Amino acid sequence: MKKILIPFTLLSLILLAACNSSNENDTTEENIDTFSYESEAGPIEVPTDPQRIVVLSTYAGDVIKLGGNIVGADSWSIDNPNFAEDLQDTEEVSDESLEKIIELEPDLIIGLSTIKNVDKLNEIAPTVTYTYGEVDYLQQHIEIGKLLNKEAEATAWVEDFEERAEALGEKVKEKVGEDATVSVIEDYDKQLYVFGDDWGRGTEILYQAMGLNMPKKVEEMALNEGYYALSLEVLPEYVGDYLVFSRNEGADNAYLESDTYNDIPAVKDGHVFEVEQSSFYFNDATTLDYQLDFFEESFLQEN
Repeated sequence: MKKILIPFTLLSLILLAACNSSNENDTTEENIDTFSYESEAGPIEVPTDPQRIVVLSTYAGDVIKLGGNIVGADSWSIDNPNFAEDLQDTEEVSDESLEKIIELEPDLIIGLSTIKNVDKLNEIAPTVTYTYGEVDYLQQHIEIGKLLNKEAEATAWVEDFEERAEALGEKVKEKVGEDATVSVIEDYDKQLYVFGDDWGRGTEILYQAMGLNMPKKVEEMALNEGYYALSLEVLPEYVGDYLVFSRNEGADNAYLESDTYNDIPAVKDGHVFEVEQSSFYFNDATTLDYQLDFFEESFLQEN
């Protein structure tokens, strides 16, 4: 009898342990509430209340504005002074540092549609990507709100931002004139660029939300593509009555001493507002608030 009872007892214990393990797993899964988010790639199950988010491009400021906890972010976000306080304990990661992302144990990953290894990232955590420009800059914040189950908060911020930006636009036009023009130019990697109305750097606020004018030459060359590369020689043709100049302090700035630059009317009139590049790149909600404050101070307090 003992030879029969012992295996039976062992089998019972194994089955009992398996049942307990299965119940524990079921309980764990039940404790993680999810919902179906309609992404560009189709519906995807995401956490209702994500606790550990990895942002691989562009959207860190939107997540920050909505109170999300970012445990990993791309280098551009990590280096952005506007995000410094919120990302001080955040690890720098990329779409290729898969092992590092695994160690962070994210429950949600967000990035542009151009990131690599999406299939592998999806094995780590639900991964949602967006195509830049597929929706406008404000709707993009609402989309991040939907993803984080905070659509109401995102929508409220957008409505408030639109009111504030429109009001500032009216004040600025009253001061500088309805016909005044503004250019947004950046020096990057020994090249000058002028921007249209939807390429970050404050362009969405100036031209869309505030309703200010871009010079005709800028409209002709940069509006459709979003940006246009310039040489110093033709720079004066693209500078309006006011110039928002996105600069990198560590870059070669010898051209600032040239007659070509200093003879530009906006430069002579003191209508140049210099901004630090890394603070001004993006058009997420956190950056937009920073840009709007900068424009209010620059346009309304300048002499």
